Amino acid sequence: MTKEAGERISSLLLAQSGVTKAIPDDGQIEVHYDPSQLTVMDLLRTVRGQGFLAGML
Repeated sequence: MTKEAGERISSLLLAQSGVTKAIPDDGQIEVHYDPSQLTVMDLLRTVRGQGFLAGML
């Protein structure tokens, strides 16, 4: 993932209600979110919708 792609996806994640932080870094994005508003699958769908593979660490 390029730096620009990471920033674009971070912006999309931050636009979701419940996401408080989305920090891109070398091919991954650290996401802080409220699990009462979103599920991990909601976040993964956002990333996958941009054409990237996504999973949890």
